[in-house]
Amino acid sequence: MAEIKVDATHDHRLIVAEANISEQKIHKAGRVAALDIFRGLTVALMILVDDAGGEWPMIGHAPWNGCNVADFVMPFFLFIVGMAIPLALKRIISRGQAVKKVIFRTLKLLFWGLLLQGGFSHAPDKLTYGVDMKYVRWCGILQRIAFAYLIMALVEIFTKDTKPRDLQPGRFSMFRLYCWHWLTGACILVVYLSVIYGAYVSDWQFTINNRDSADYGKVFNVVCNVRGKLDPPCNAAGYVDRKVLGIAHMYHHPAWRRSKACTENSPYEGPFQSDAPSWCHAPFEPEGILSSISAVLSTIIGVHFGHVLVHLKADSSRLKHWILMGVALLIIGFVLHFTNVVPLNKQLYTFSYVCVTSGAAALVFSAIYVLVDIWGLQFIFLPFKWIGMNAMLVYVMAAEGVFAGFINGWYYDDPHNTLIYWIKKHIFIGVWHSQRVGILLYVIFAEILFWGIIAGILHGQGIYWKL
Repeated sequence: MAEIKVDATHDHRLIVAEANISEQKIHKAGRVAALDIFRGLTVALMILVDDAGGEWPMIGHAPWNGCNVADFVMPFFLFIVGMAIPLALKRIISRGQAVKKVIFRTLKLLFWGLLLQGGFSHAPDKLTYGVDMKYVRWCGILQRIAFAYLIMALVEIFTKDTKPRDLQPGRFSMFRLYCWHWLTGACILVVYLSVIYGAYVSDWQFTINNRDSADYGKVFNVVCNVRGKLDPPCNAAGYVDRKVLGIAHMYHHPAWRRSKACTENSPYEGPFQSDAPSWCHAPFEPEGILSSISAVLSTIIGVHFGHVLVHLKADSSRLKHWILMGVALLIIGFVLHFTNVVPLNKQLYTFSYVCVTSGAAALVFSAIYVLVDIWGLQFIFLPFKWIGMNAMLVYVMAAEGVFAGFINGWYYDDPHNTLIYWIKKHIFIGVWHSQRVGILLYVIFAEILFWGIIAGILHGQGIYWKL
């Protein structure tokens, strides 16, 4: 995904502190393959959940509370963005130049985010493009990544000495060395909790603007008049977005439409029930303002893991730190969720959700690090590694459907009679006699593996799409 890969040199060289590690295995300085593989795995997961989630609800986003496979994608992106920041900014010669570079990269991410998810691109389903500015969607995946990257890159730049600092002995020395990062996280958490539980949400209404809907032009009213609610219609995150962004500029197909309150087909999509509450028809921004502020916490945790990679030289020391922190985060998150204190919720980006997904990212990354950078089993993960090294290309072409849209533009007799449609129908669905299995296999082999091979060919030629 875009500048998920923050290292401008495309080379992760490690500057590590000296330590007495004569009896421990030392990881040689060089590129850390686990970073690329984790990034590539996350892009592959995004392709899987976007294109197969409709047939496999456990893969798609949870309608509201809970955590499915798709709900790990965004935190994993933010985590790996954070890990790359200390590697890209380990030596800062000029703060001014570093800030200029960060801002320019942020602007490019915002541009691509608006182009791909703002409504301008209609790929791959429609052979048109363009968006009515009255309904452009301001928020999105790349916009959230840009915001988190900007905040944490600036914190890294302005709190870091011009000369690398040695890590002092002590159990919490890593936390003390980068205390400003954690203070930033604490401030973010206080702001988020204050608004999500303290903001008063009044009654609101909306009009259906979709001309293809049977309810076009109909006005719906939603009764709230509450404070501190985390339900779909009356949460403070939606309230802030409606006031700041405007309801016309929010996402019009939220996951809550698949909830039991809205459709009998839940967790699949389907027509609304006759007595469905009014909010089922409403837009909601899953990458909204308040949830994006909370999402910076995922990046802060990733930055911390990047600092561990930079400062600790022994594999055992790195893994001990990563695994202990990952397990602790998982325990905190699950305790908050199952005691009904703070539910797991991707749409609101709750604190329990931050903990569980960041803990999972920590353990997954640690496992990849052991398999690849310690045991040397890179060949198993080569497609993911190649995707991770060309993440922007694969994200745009596959995850956002630009390449599929281009192929669909060449049809025979009917716009639905395309090469992609033929491959799905005759090679996958027809052979397996199952829509669900056929679509899943199509996504795995004709999309993820295909783009892994393409990325590998480009890697062999030294071609990378960077921001």
